[in-house]
Formats: sequence, structure tokens, C-alpha cells
Amino acid sequence: MKIAVCVSHVPDTATRIKLGQDGKTIDPDGVTYVINPYDEYAIEEALKTKEKFGNDSEVIIISLGTDSSKESIRKTLAMGADSAVLLKDETERDSFGVAKALADEIKLQGCEIVFCGKQSVDYDNNIIGQLIAELLEYSCITVVVDLKINGSKITAEREIEGGREVVECKLPAVITTQKGLNEPRYASLKGIMAAKKKTIEEKPATEAEHLTELIKMHLPAPKNPGRILGTDSSAVPELVRLLREEAKVL
Repeated sequence: MKIAVCVSHVPDTATRIKLGQDGKTIDPDGVTYVINPYDEYAIEEALKTKEKFGNDSEVIIISLGTDSSKESIRKTLAMGADSAVLLKDETERDSFGVAKALADEIKLQGCEIVFCGKQSVDYDNNIIGQLIAELLEYSCITVVVDLKINGSKITAEREIEGGREVVECKLPAVITTQKGLNEPRYASLKGIMAAKKKTIEEKPATEAEHLTELIKMHLPAPKNPGRILGTDSSAVPELVRLLREEAKVL
């Protein structure tokens, strides 16, 4: 079984973001990039799936980006992935453009199951997995927190508003992963050394039309400074008044 994992190279959520001069991109200077956190659950589940199905299975990492993405790809190889493909593209793509390039490569590789994080923490569009499934005509289960594969049958538990639901589908399929599905492993010293011998295949990403256009990005407005109204119960009436008249939450 060929197993694909789509991996994004994204700014660390602890990094202080600055906008580029064009107002449409992130200024990369001083930004620390990491594997998209939700993709770590996808990688772990792919490795567990390979372990279940044995040596005939193969985990292939597929990422779209620039040479900087190799840093994250190397970490996935150290975790235990067998091979990796970097689809090189220096341009900014919308979600459809990203999904189209990934889907084309997945089809070329002949992967039966695809794992993606439920969303990336840069743009939070939460749509790549669904688009890939649509383009490939694969089944799709999103926001998965428990997964069982029995032959060609998949049974998954996924988060929904106010609870969880259990759904079934058949391979081929796209699974988007959520926190709680597993505990991502750390790369071992043996894995890190083995990763140095693994090659990252580089190829140009397939072209795709832009269905959406990014007009402008802006940072959130600074929060208003807090106020201390008092240190005892005498401040309660004023607090209630401000909540009612200024905050308008009462």
C-alpha cells in the first residue's frame, strides 16, 4: 500500500509576524518555520498504518514550496517516512492551486490513502484535504480523532459541533487529522542518521489556475489596555455599568 502525507512548512505560531511590503505576504525575515502542527498527526498515523500493513507499505511525503521546505521534509524522513517529493514553486497559490499540484502528484504515485492535517496554521483555510479528495474522486473523512482500517474499509470517529460521529468509507480515501488522534513520535538518533541517506525528489509543481485572489492582509488591531476599577467589592457597581454601557455584554 502506498500512503501519502501532505506536509506544509509554516511559520511557528510563536513567531512574531510582519507583513511584506506588498501587504499580501508574510515577511520571512526573522520568521521560524516548522512542520504544520496538524500535519504531525497525519505523519504519525501514516507511520502507524504502514506498521500495521507491513513492509509492503510505503509512506511518501509530498510538500509544495521552496527549498526552505526541505527542513521540514527532513524531519518527516527522520520520523520514519520512506521517501519525499518536493513540488517546487516560488509563487503564492490559492488553496485550489495547492491542492491541484498535490493531487496530481498523489495520482502519479498511485497512493491509496492520503493523510493531511485538518488545516494549516498559516492561512487556516481548512480545505486542502477536501479539495484533493474531490480532484482525485476519493472518499474523504475530515477532523478524524480515531481511525481503524480493515482491508479496504475505513471506520473513523470525527469531531462535529457538540460531539463526535462515527463514519465509514472505502479506499482510496483522504483523511484529515485532528489533535487527539495520536501522539506524534520524536525522531530517534537512528532515524536522523537514516534520513541523511534518503533523497528528496524535486520537481516543478503542475500549473493551476487561481480561483481566488488575495487582496490584502492586515494585522489585528491592538487590544485596548486594561483598567483597574478597584480592589474590593466597592468596584462591582462600576464594573457592571461598564459591562452594560461600554462592553455591551449585559
